[in-house]
Amino acid sequence: MAKVLIVEDQPAVRTALEILFEVHQIAASSVGTPKEALAVIRREDIAVVLQDMNFSEGTTSGEEGVELFRALRAIDPELPIVLMTAWTSLETAVALVKEGAADYLAKPWNDDKLVATVRNCLRLHELREENDRLRRESGRARRALASTHDLRGLVYQSAAMHEVVSLAVHVAGADVPVLITGPNGSGKEKLAEIVQANSRRRGKPFIKVNAGAIPDNLLESELFGAEAGAFTGAGKMRVGHFEAADGGTLFLDEVGNLSLAGQQKLLRVLQTGEYQRLGSSATKRCDVRVISATNADLQRAIADKTFREDLYFRLNVIELRVPPLAERRDDIVPLAEHLLAAVTDVKAPPLSDAARTALVQHDWPGNVRELQNCIRRASLVARGAAIEPGDLGLQVQARRSTAPPQHEEHDVDRTTLEGALARHAGNVSRVAAELGLSRQALYRRMERAGIVIERRTKAT
Repeated sequence: MAKVLIVEDQPAVRTALEILFEVHQIAASSVGTPKEALAVIRREDIAVVLQDMNFSEGTTSGEEGVELFRALRAIDPELPIVLMTAWTSLETAVALVKEGAADYLAKPWNDDKLVATVRNCLRLHELREENDRLRRESGRARRALASTHDLRGLVYQSAAMHEVVSLAVHVAGADVPVLITGPNGSGKEKLAEIVQANSRRRGKPFIKVNAGAIPDNLLESELFGAEAGAFTGAGKMRVGHFEAADGGTLFLDEVGNLSLAGQQKLLRVLQTGEYQRLGSSATKRCDVRVISATNADLQRAIADKTFREDLYFRLNVIELRVPPLAERRDDIVPLAEHLLAAVTDVKAPPLSDAARTALVQHDWPGNVRELQNCIRRASLVARGAAIEPGDLGLQVQARRSTAPPQHEEHDVDRTTLEGALARHAGNVSRVAAELGLSRQALYRRMERAGIVIERRTKAT
């Protein structure tokens, strides 16, 4: 059971706190000195520390409390620490909240507020423990998948991306058309490579075509080839993409941008497996697996009569949806560090903790492609021992990290709370910063929302 450690030099106060927690069925133990507290932290699993700020009779400066707080943080930077202080050292406690203390309460304390604060810290500790367990399990699953399949060097940690990749390698051997959807820059082409690499067509041609960029008047010659003299400038026979991909895979990117005339031509070859070079009456056959990709909403395009429904069903035997980077924040820092390591023409410094936080808080409308550009820029402009937030060039876009705190006035719904807690593994400072709340306001909203660990784990 998760336990609270009370650090208080007055026996009567320790006893009162122990009784209070026992009444509320919260496991707690207590010590009277900072030295004892540090020894307990090193040998026991403590979920929350409730510490006094003064340990020598007659002192009110809080210096001993500051030293203890920093020593505890050095042992476990994620350990929730709630400070109890007299009004005379209140300013010191507020300063420690900025250094990472979970909260502070003035003596004499309010029982209800103290219990609510500690319960929220316990819940966040449980979330962190559960998140760590899920990360370990996810890590084992990723390593197992990578050991049995070719993931083409894909870097990810998130459960959302693992689900997509697992489905991709599972359907790779089925040799059916695959439609990959997702926003620009999210990694659709990489997923297509994974499907090809784990199919029976691996080692065969893998032809990539930006279908949406081909003008209508060149579509037939690009896809099916052209005989010499078939059109002005065609001085020699041209092999089309379907013929070049014979036996392998044809990746049609931006297929949603094809004109209706282009869609008709593509549909015919998908239905029959036959095509004719431009300028020839000879029918040729091809054995090609088609993987297509789009960032467009094809269902809406069908409703708007700009995309053929019969072509959609030909392309979409299996759909793989690549989530935007903002929906898989666990991938951001590993991807950034991977991209940073790939920079070879300059000696790039590592990312600072503040830079990692800024990266996670950014919305990434350009997804992995934007992240790649951001890291490239930072590697060039950084002048210090580490890359700092200012080197990333995200000041305009990173609205969450730069928005002024709203504190008590702004409300947060349960879904937003659960999502933020999951993304930051229960780290109070990061969750509060993302939501524009003080820690105290965050706790109150959690209590009001009735968040329980089971619901949050499920949301994760």
